[in-house]
Amino acid sequence: MIDPQGDIMTRKQGTLYIGIGGWTFAPWRGVFYPAKLTQSKELAYAASKLTSIEINGTYYGSQKPESFRKWASEVPDGFVFSVKGPRFATNRRVLAEAGDSIKRFYDSGLLELGDRLGPVLWQFAPTKKFDEADFGAFLELLPRTMESRELRHVVEVRHDSFKVPAFIDLLRKFAVPVVYADHATYPAIADVTGDFVYARLQTGMDTLETAYPPKALDKWAKRLRLWASGAEPDDLPRVAVKSPKTSPRDVFAYVIHEGKIRAPAGAMDLIARTSA
Repeated sequence: MIDPQGDIMTRKQGTLYIGIGGWTFAPWRGVFYPAKLTQSKELAYAASKLTSIEINGTYYGSQKPESFRKWASEVPDGFVFSVKGPRFATNRRVLAEAGDSIKRFYDSGLLELGDRLGPVLWQFAPTKKFDEADFGAFLELLPRTMESRELRHVVEVRHDSFKVPAFIDLLRKFAVPVVYADHATYPAIADVTGDFVYARLQTGMDTLETAYPPKALDKWAKRLRLWASGAEPDDLPRVAVKSPKTSPRDVFAYVIHEGKIRAPAGAMDLIARTSA
């Protein structure tokens, strides 16, 4: 970063990106979306209230380049999508054999998102256990650059066998973050293993106007700011030794819960609390 006088400035805090999973959800109409808003304008409306959205459709099937271009054109500058990698790459017995699926995913036109492209989330099934050699082979397959741009990757694991130092060491070797899952049953791993942090807040309730109670949102706002500053929250569980690095880092946080009707309200409230 360079100031107006031409001197190099040190970034004091990473950027916070806060949002929801997807944008097409009928129960949001009349609750999050204005009642008469046309469906074709829902993404633009959501992007005007949030700073990021996690694209889920890419997990289930291929998208077209024109879809990625269209989505990028409908969101404002500074808005970033995270994108789920395809299940065909992660839901397999031998992860080392995922190369073709990963290549097809990137060849589908993902880079058409341009500067709206954030991390790719590689999500693993709750039955997938940690195998150090095979998981390392999968990480080797993930492209680091394409068309002269750096690519970001994050993994979400859902089996307790991953709660071992060997997994954290492996992720740090490849500088790939692990999702922090605020979830009732998935493992909670707050170790910082890359240059950004990714959290999925999944214990919200539709009986609460903002999905999480105010005190919980205050705690999450504090944690997100700490991560962005380069520090780490002391109240979340880690597997290994705390990372010695304290550089500012970007933070991605998504309010996602089972009913998800109140997820947009929770994300907007969290944006307000982290901006205060």
